[in-house]
Amino acid sequence: MSGVSISEPQVRRPTRTVIHPLWLRVLHWVNAFAMVIMIGSGWQIYNASPLFDFSFSRSITIGGWLGGALQWHFAAMWLLAINGVLYLLLGVITGRFRDKFWPISVTGIGHDLRQALSFKLSHADLSRYNQVQKLLYAGVIIAGIIAVLSGMSLWKPVQWQTLTALFGGYDAARYVHFFAMTAICGFLVIHIALALLVPRALRAIIFGR
Repeated sequence: MSGVSISEPQVRRPTRTVIHPLWLRVLHWVNAFAMVIMIGSGWQIYNASPLFDFSFSRSITIGGWLGGALQWHFAAMWLLAINGVLYLLLGVITGRFRDKFWPISVTGIGHDLRQALSFKLSHADLSRYNQVQKLLYAGVIIAGIIAVLSGMSLWKPVQWQTLTALFGGYDAARYVHFFAMTAICGFLVIHIALALLVPRALRAIIFGR
């Protein structure tokens, strides 16, 4: 038919939601790098004066000896501290903590934990955290803060004597620091396992969408 134009229907491309903003992805990977250095060098420092009847294999430690491990540990400490402060500030200012980690309920945690253990927990919507994820993320933030504060009391026990006293003294602060780092290591094991089980989650923290 002359004079009549028929336009073909436009096909809408599916939109991709930004799950993790750029600032979060950058801070996440900087934090991951710093944590690997902190944990590896921390294990070497632990080996110099063990708290328990075991030591960590030299193959998984960083520094080679106590002096070298301390240098690595202190260097990564500043990177982790600055990165952590930025993460906390931006998490609060942008409202991400409120949106992602709240609310948390005991009933919800129990339900989602049962679902997770039976491999029935859905990960279809990566933009929303389930109750178990909320608990783990909130818990690792608290463990990180305790690790930093107890580490400061071990680093400068005289200058930070009030802080050291709050942990029950230097020797008690060593145990607090050890168990805080153990909690972080436990979180990392679960975190990495979930990333491998749900590859979309790994792509999201790399590309954001």
